[in-house]
Amino acid sequence: MSGIHVDIVGKGQPVALIHGWGMHGGVWQPVAKRLAKSFEVHVLDLPGMGLSQEVIASNLDEMVASLLPALPAHADIVGWSLGGLVAMRLALSQPARVRRLALVGSTPRFINTEPGHAQPWEYGIAAPVFQKFAQQVGEDYANTLIKFLTLQCMGARDARATIKELRRSLSDRPAPAPLALESALDVLLQNDLRPELSALQQPVLLVHGDRDSLAPVQAAHWLARHLQHASLRVIAGAGHAPFLSHTAQFIDSVCDFFQPNPGSAR
Repeated sequence: MSGIHVDIVGKGQPVALIHGWGMHGGVWQPVAKRLAKSFEVHVLDLPGMGLSQEVIASNLDEMVASLLPALPAHADIVGWSLGGLVAMRLALSQPARVRRLALVGSTPRFINTEPGHAQPWEYGIAAPVFQKFAQQVGEDYANTLIKFLTLQCMGARDARATIKELRRSLSDRPAPAPLALESALDVLLQNDLRPELSALQQPVLLVHGDRDSLAPVQAAHWLARHLQHASLRVIAGAGHAPFLSHTAQFIDSVCDFFQPNPGSAR
């Protein structure tokens, strides 16, 4: 047993859903039910989050290693936000385990670089914003997470409804330990997968809201240019959680992409 909690629904080609920072697999509930009509859906809780409370992972590689025993052998992976970073690392380090990737609100680097950096990056957010979250997590987990959820939805057309859904999902499972949240924030702060992505061979669908303020849509355009086999779907009016705010469009995009001809999505 890996200690990673996983819910499995449906039958067919396995599809694994990996959530973002501070959340748990329950956030995928509306999506999982609909995908289960066509696929065998595996909904995972990341280490230290949801019902995977006993699992500890202090960096990205440890996160991937902890998930491996809980993943089906040759799965399609959907990763949202932090989950997208995990999915990309998984596909790079264990290519035989991953058929195709759908990256949602994802980016190879969440944090902007300082001026004069050898590899400039301005399609993220400022490091002090994340560092402030890291400081506040131990002091007031609940309010810190609400601020983070609000940041994810800023600018979206239906931000209030999406925040309400995120908060409802969050309350379904135990609150993560502050140490797990701090470790996961460090993963967002420290990792930059840009130098490695030319080695990523799997077909990739990029689903991104054009009003995403946490991982700006320019990051998705960058990925579309630099991945070997990428298709980009930008959802107008969506913020950082398009699978909640625009569920039907999201489901259509993912189902089209995960059908037998993965190159059909555009």
